[in-house]
Order: sequence, then C-alpha cells, then structure tokens
Amino acid sequence: MVTQQQEDGPAKGGSISFSKVVDLSWPIHPEIPQWPGDPPVEFKTVADFKDDGYLLRHFSMGEHSSTHLSAPSSFQDGAPGHEGFSPEDLVRPAVVIDITTQAEVDPDYALTINDILDWESRHGPVPQSCVVLLRTGWQTRWSNPPDYLGGTRAGHLHFPGFGLDASQMLLDGRNIAGLGTDTAGAEPGADSGFSVSRLALENRLIVLENLTNLDLLPPTGTMLVVGLLRLEGGSGCPASVTALVP
Repeated sequence: MVTQQQEDGPAKGGSISFSKVVDLSWPIHPEIPQWPGDPPVEFKTVADFKDDGYLLRHFSMGEHSSTHLSAPSSFQDGAPGHEGFSPEDLVRPAVVIDITTQAEVDPDYALTINDILDWESRHGPVPQSCVVLLRTGWQTRWSNPPDYLGGTRAGHLHFPGFGLDASQMLLDGRNIAGLGTDTAGAEPGADSGFSVSRLALENRLIVLENLTNLDLLPPTGTMLVVGLLRLEGGSGCPASVTALVP
C-alpha cells in the first residue's frame, strides 16, 4: 500500500492510504471513436528488428482524440496550453456522479443541479478543488464508434454530459478544479456550441474526456493523477489518467 496526502487543493506531501490503482485511459489505436473531421490515428513502422535490430514507429493523431486533457487555448486565442497546468494541478481528489439510469433513457441527458443536490444528500458536499467525474455508462459503447458518438456528423451527435447550469453551480458554489466524463465531450453531444467546455476552460479548469472504468470508482475518496504529453502550445493532448482508490 502506497500513501499520499489528500487536501482541499493539490496533493503536497504527507499521506493518505489507497488499496487499488485503476487506469482510466483507453489504449490508442486507429479504430477508436473519432470526433467527425478529426485527424485519423495512424501508426507507421520506420524501423524493425529484421532490418534495423530494433522497433520504432511513427504515430500521429489529433490533440483531442482518445482519453485526453483539453487546454484553455482550445477556445481562447492567446490562452495557455498545457504549460498552464503545473504537476501539482494534476494531482486532485475526485468524486463520481452516476447518471447511467438517466442516460439510458435519454442519450442527450445533461446533468442537472438537482442531480448534484441529490448526490450531496447521500455523500455530503462536493469537495472544493476536486475533479467531478461524470459516469454515464457510455464506456460500454467504445468499441462501436457510431454508437459511442451517437451519429457521424458534428452538430448531430448524441451522448450525455454536464449541463451548463450544473457546471456553473459546481464552479461558483463548490469551487471545483475540473470536470471529467466517459463520453466524447464535457457537454451533451447535441450542444454544438461546446458551452460547458468553454466555461470550464475559460476558468482554467481541468477537462478530461473519453475516460473509462469509472464504474470501478467509489462516489468519493479517489485521488486522480493526470499524466500529460507536454505538447508545446497544444490545445489538448492524450492523457494517462490514474485513479488511486481507498
């Protein structure tokens, strides 16, 4: 068992115990779901064992593909890229709000203020400086990209997400550090204006998309560790997201 401190803000030493480590990131390969119009995921072998004695591949993909972290520069010219996140920013307590039942009935479901208040009635207030993870159940659709995205054209996609009013409440009333989801976007797919993503990134919050294994996390008590590819000037990048579960 390894230990690390959990505070209201980023971890800064000390200790908290955890018993399980959960990977929240999808493996990257060419068949993963892709936002319409995004660059394809491509791998090309440039050196192999037979001819070179070692293996080396070239790969390319869009900055917002697979499990990834968005940066403020996604929607604001001149805003910081990933250099705006310190290592301490990327170690955060996390809570999980489960809307799988609602999303099963309505694929365009948006988290509401009442959903948050219902969650708090069972688990206590959403902690300050945490990342709120939204479990929708959409990870079960990952292997079927049209089903996962709910369509094939941008502006005509259907998957659940955070509602704008609920996100504003979490930001203003709970002082959260970020949002994460097991779908392709922070807001429902039908929201072509990316309203929640814009709100979160304008306020320099963490935004994680295309997470998996949220069903393995408890509602509270998890510590989240986000690993980045530090793409200079990047608007987003693939992320390795790890959950330390008590």
